[in-house]
Amino acid sequence: MRQERLGQGAFLISYTLSGDSLRLPQFHSERDPMSTWTVITVTFNSRAHLERHWLQRDRSFHWIVVDNQSADGTVDLAREVADEVVVLPENVGFSRANNVGLSRVASPYVAFVNPDVSVPPLREWGGRFAELIDDYGALVGPQLTYGDGSVQPNARGLPYLGAKVGNRLRPQSARGREYARAEFQVPTFCAWLMGAAVAGATDSVRGLGGWDERYFLYYEDHDLGLRAWRSGVPVIIDPRVNWVHEWQRETTSLNTRAWRRELQAMRHFYSEYPALLYPRSLRSNSRRLQRAGMKTIADNLWARVPMASPNTRRDLST
Repeated sequence: MRQERLGQGAFLISYTLSGDSLRLPQFHSERDPMSTWTVITVTFNSRAHLERHWLQRDRSFHWIVVDNQSADGTVDLAREVADEVVVLPENVGFSRANNVGLSRVASPYVAFVNPDVSVPPLREWGGRFAELIDDYGALVGPQLTYGDGSVQPNARGLPYLGAKVGNRLRPQSARGREYARAEFQVPTFCAWLMGAAVAGATDSVRGLGGWDERYFLYYEDHDLGLRAWRSGVPVIIDPRVNWVHEWQRETTSLNTRAWRRELQAMRHFYSEYPALLYPRSLRSNSRRLQRAGMKTIADNLWARVPMASPNTRRDLST
């Protein structure tokens, strides 16, 4: 590992691979060890996104950029605007790069945010997220919107294979809207959140084991949400917080590499969660979810989040 001080207390860190493992040093923040929030952004040829969404923003959080060997000047720009820049020796994928960033977090709260997302000043969301995280031990996310202000369906239901196929083919159908919802008025429980913007308590995310590195790209956010619920960590979308997301899904075009990666991830995901291969309408579905440890998700799905009393952790399993 090579660590180089940048301007204004920022750092550039370059890692080396040892076998199949990254050497990850213990992190001690020299910039603001008492900062409440850290935001982690994984980049890969993301300079244009950083220019559109991350320049000249009023930030009161510690921002770590983890770069997967970009070749478009992403690192040079990130060095100018981020608090830390971690340069990986190769493209290790979204999940593994997020975990590298997580290993360096010193704050009590962490958010994983894509480079094509515009994050408002911390005062507009930090307190609200922290309240839900503290009261429910939850993973939380904002309501994502497109640039024109229309909402993105970043809160998702249980990813039954049939629901996912239906949503991809006919997203505006009743079945598609049931699986991928938007237009919430209050904080609401969901099965999982799109990985473009997910936040939680740092210790809680670490307790989950971080992101599953077997997912290079795609389905890692499905898995994180389901693993969280199984571990007693609910997932909540908070529509009081709105962030703009310039969403561009590679698998809407004839990108064979992207499709191959998604299909590989899909096979692995459903081998881990075989209960979701069966139609939800089957009479045995409830028992199947119970055996798979996902009954609590189904019982709370799309329910409004009761605002808990201060410092009271809510138990959703009963």
